[in-house]
Amino acid sequence: MADVLVRYLHFIGIFCVVGSLVSEHLMLAPRLTRAQIRKLAIIDSVYGLGAILVLGAGFLLWFVVGKPASFYTQNGVFHLKVTLFVIMGLLSIYPTLFFRRNQKGEGDVVEVPKQVVMLIRLELLLLVLMPLLAVMMARGIGYFG
Repeated sequence: MADVLVRYLHFIGIFCVVGSLVSEHLMLAPRLTRAQIRKLAIIDSVYGLGAILVLGAGFLLWFVVGKPASFYTQNGVFHLKVTLFVIMGLLSIYPTLFFRRNQKGEGDVVEVPKQVVMLIRLELLLLVLMPLLAVMMARGIGYFG
């Protein structure tokens, strides 16, 4: 039953990451009000919590429940998937800092740097690859053990 619960939490985390990242992208505009940025900061917090849940449940799947750790450790596709997840986390730092810094301050409208939009789009692009890598990994593609 632990295996089922951990996989369920992993999926819930994935849904939080996907939903919040898509929401952020849809809410972005060249100019945003402070109220809109506050909403984006909240959505970005959901993204962060979802990523922590994905990471925590992922480690439990890797080392505690489910398949043997070697199934994951000796799979190049798994390593690629983890690498892309880490890159997504690194790409999210600048938008997160932008939302946090600009939710309060002077003026009603804030110019959104194009880098924020491009980083979120790049995160979405990497996110689209994750299910493909997961299916490949589940089929044993990339296993070198």
